[in-house]
This record gives sequence, structure tokens and C-alpha cells, in this order.
Amino acid sequence: MDFPQICSLIAGFVLLALDLLVWHLTPSVRMLHRTLVRIFLFLLFSWLIIAIGVSPLQPSPWPDDVALNMLSTVLAVLWWFFAARTLTVVLSAMFFNRGEHAARLFQDIIGAGIFLVAIVAAAGYVMQLPVKGLLATSGGMAIVGGLALRSTLSDLFSGVVLNTTKPYQVDDYVKIDSIEGKVVDIDWRATHLITSHGSMAVIPNSIVANAKVLNFSRPVDLHGVNITLQVAAHVRPGRVIEALERALQGTRHLLASHPPKASVKGAGPEFIEYEARGFIASISQRTEVCNHLFDLAHRHLEAAGISLGSASLGPALPGAQAQRWSRQRLLLEDVKIFRSLSEVQRDQLAQDMRLVECIPGQVVLELAQVSDCLMVISTGVMSASVHDGERLLEAARMGPGEVLGEEGILSEGRSRAQFRCITGCALFRIDQVTLRAYLEQGDEFKAALNKLQLFRQGVRQSLLLQKPVAIKKGGFLRWLKSA
Repeated sequence: MDFPQICSLIAGFVLLALDLLVWHLTPSVRMLHRTLVRIFLFLLFSWLIIAIGVSPLQPSPWPDDVALNMLSTVLAVLWWFFAARTLTVVLSAMFFNRGEHAARLFQDIIGAGIFLVAIVAAAGYVMQLPVKGLLATSGGMAIVGGLALRSTLSDLFSGVVLNTTKPYQVDDYVKIDSIEGKVVDIDWRATHLITSHGSMAVIPNSIVANAKVLNFSRPVDLHGVNITLQVAAHVRPGRVIEALERALQGTRHLLASHPPKASVKGAGPEFIEYEARGFIASISQRTEVCNHLFDLAHRHLEAAGISLGSASLGPALPGAQAQRWSRQRLLLEDVKIFRSLSEVQRDQLAQDMRLVECIPGQVVLELAQVSDCLMVISTGVMSASVHDGERLLEAARMGPGEVLGEEGILSEGRSRAQFRCITGCALFRIDQVTLRAYLEQGDEFKAALNKLQLFRQGVRQSLLLQKPVAIKKGGFLRWLKSA
């Protein structure tokens, strides 16, 4: 046994251990440094084994010495694995981004192919095994294994197709057949979704490849929203569509670049189904916007004297008297600040309300103007704009059942917003003189107005302090709501 050669062979194993140690201790973010160190150690390892007479293309040069034969054979086999791993790392650094699922999948497939070649080469060159017979046996075993694992292989190849075509990616919100959720992972076998109920759905890739996939996150800045409503068939569709179009104009969430529309979706002997649809910029707003659209549709349909899913006109309020109430009396029942008044007071106040018709574009209350009345919107859509120090910015849109002018009623204060009609509007005006009597009769009504005014002032201040100055969509709507 040649002791210097034994030491040289052991030095080869030390280099392999050093490579593993350096690879695991170097931070993964420094990929270039890790790759260069691995290439250097591989070249040093190759030079060392060749210098001592070991070739990865030949069997061991010491067939008669058991120790040297075993060590040299192991080193020659390990050279092929070291070469395969180094080549995989270099290809990964040059062509693949490990953070992407598609890149990770292809890198794993290419890496598996390289290691398979290394195994066959080591068996043929170093161990002198009959490679043809080995490949034939492996082919037969592969056929048997393929038949046994055909479902898994179908998922695997479907995963390759999905990662190549990319119908969706991680963090996309998708619907696969009837399962809807957010994509959290795409691996070799399956796609993982988090549903709206917070549960994990694991869908095999072979099923996804043959399923109808709806990606709500593409395109990134355009997402459709829609609501459907049923109205009694005897109500003329033109009235319903006009009310729904006003409801669509009553929100700033919908994109102006893609005008929203209302249309008839289907008809039956008792009901006609209508659809109101538009587009939003973020999928995360979908539920909020749909709920808001339902609320706006209900208010505008009610203002037009149309009830949802019923043949009767007017809102379904309890009691026979509700059927005889006028529009202004119904509004007083709806608006929160008037609920502190008794029914007798609301009946009397309804008789003192005067109807005011406004045309599109008309300014009802100017910025810094002192209002001498409280106004309640009966029909139509109104825009509220605030001043940011340089110009007027639309902050929100108002609809039926919302009030304005409370600053002038309470303290003869100036209006902090400009109110302009977007569509034709009908408002009910309540003069300051009329309201003064109700303010003097009880503190609850005055407290309700004060609470509304203070809430709006606080929201307005926080709104104008936002950076950048642009008003957050929909945030000012609650500033103006009285409900």
C-alpha cells in the first residue's frame, strides 16, 4: 500500500467535504460567489485526482490493491456526481430564476436528466458495467413504473404544460371549474388554492389542464364586477335600466375608462332579471364594490318607486300606513338623523318639505357658502368635491337618502364641499326656520346633526392630510352618508 497515494486520495475526499461546507455556509443570496467557489473546487478536485493517476474515464489503476482500488473507484464515481452538480448550478445561475415556479420545475427536470447521464457514465466508464443491458433493463422498469404511476406522470407533465403556458401564477385569484380561490403554490403534482372560506384546495395538475380556468387577476389593473337583480315583469324595463344606470354613476370605484352598463339579462312571466356591470382596478375591492352597488341599486330603484322581486310599488315597510306615505315621508323614515323625531313630528316635517328640481351640472351648494336649509336627495346622483389648497377634487358621490347643508343649520357655518349634480336630481328642501322649531323641542335631533357634522369634519381632515393628495376612492362616501 502506497501511503502518499492514500493521503492524496483522502485529500480528494477533504475537497468534497470542503465544497459541501462552503456551499451551505455561503448565503443563498450570493449565488454568483457560491457558483464561482464551486467551479474552482471542482477544477481543483479534477486536477488532484488526475495528478495521482485516477481518471473518471477509466477503471481504477490499482486493481490489485484493495484499499487504493476502492478509494480511487469511489473518487472517480464522485467526480461524475460533482461534475453533474456543478453543471446544474452553472445552468441555474445563467438561465433560471429560482424564485419562479416554472424555472424551478424546469431546473429540477434538467438536473434530473444531467444526474441520470452521470450515473450511466460512471457505471460504464468507471465500474465497467454493461451499459446497454442496464439501459434495456431500466427501460423495461420504466415502462412498468409508468403504467403503475400513470396518474402521477399525468400530473407531472400537466404541471410542465401549466408552467410553460402560465394561465395563472402564485398570488393570482382564479376559478378552476367550481373551485375559486387564491393560488398559493404550484408544484410538480398539484395547484394549491386558498378559498374564500379559508380552506386549502389541492387540485391535481392533470385536472387543471382539462378544466375551465378563469383568472380574475389578469389583466392586472382591470377586473369586472356585476350584480343581478329581479324586478316584477310589469315594470317597464326602461325605468329599471335608468335607475340602475344612476346607481352605477353613484360610485367612484368603477373605472371611467370602461363605462359601466345596465342591461336586461333574462325575462320570465313574473320577473325580469337585470344586470349592472362595470370594472375596477383591484380585485381586492370586488366584494366591497358589489355590496356598495347592491345598496345603491336598492336606493335608486326605491327612489323610482320600484321594488325588487315584488309586483308592488314602493318599499315594503311594515304597516298599512306606509303604503300611503309620500316620497318625502319615506325619506324621513330612511335617514338616520330624523329617527330621533317622533312619528307625529316626521309627519309634520314631511308636509313642510319643498321639492327642488336640478339639472345635470348644476351646483346646489357652493364651497364656503352658508346654507339656509337642509337638503335631502330624493333621486339622482350628486358629486361632492373638496379643495386641497390648489384645486377642487371629487371626493365622493351621493344618492337618494343622503343630506347636505348641516353646517349652515347648526352654526351658520360655511360648507366644506361643493355639491354638484351629475344627473338630474330631485331634492327636498327643509328651511332653517322650520328646522329651528324641531331643534328647540329636543336635544336628540340636534345631537344627531352635531354628530354627523363632527364625523364629516374629522374624515375630511384625515382625507386632506393623505400623501399624495389624491383622494382615496370611496373613502369620502362615508363622510357624506347619514345612514
